[in-house]
Amino acid sequence: MYPCPVTLVTSRDSKGKDNIVTIAWMGILCSEPPKIGIGLHKTRHSTGIIEKSGEFVVNIPGEDLLEKTDYCGNVSGKDVDKFSKAGLTKEPAKKVKVSLIKECPVNLECVVREKLDLGSHRLFVGEVVEAHVDDSILDGKGNFDFSKVAPVLFNAVQYEYWGLGKKKGSYGFAAKKF
Repeated sequence: MYPCPVTLVTSRDSKGKDNIVTIAWMGILCSEPPKIGIGLHKTRHSTGIIEKSGEFVVNIPGEDLLEKTDYCGNVSGKDVDKFSKAGLTKEPAKKVKVSLIKECPVNLECVVREKLDLGSHRLFVGEVVEAHVDDSILDGKGNFDFSKVAPVLFNAVQYEYWGLGKKKGSYGFAAKKF
């Protein structure tokens, strides 16, 4: 399945050190209660941190953060403080002990409710316990204006980043024609 949304997932280890990992294997799993899933390779530094802490934050970067997002996916948090090196700002969360990334317009605080060993990857099912949305990406009705969010997509087949194109329709538009 591609393209996939690119996200920055933050976590905090037992010593209080924050980490960031870039992933594109994530998605919405449930609306009530709101749950999302993230798939992390078992060898990733963040996998062990989330396994022990039971918390993570999904931060959704815009195209303006693409270089920093790519960097965070190509170095290990074992060796580097990615917040400092990438020039990203930590912001305290409300309900989890993990830092948000201030520069990301959307941040979803999650508590792990389930985990599943899938082979090379571990799936963490996180319940969204708090959501943060920057007002600057909302339209006059309080809805997301995707042209302002400018999310990044990842094509894992050719290892390419892409942006969104034009809106093609609204939910249910075809059903009205039949």
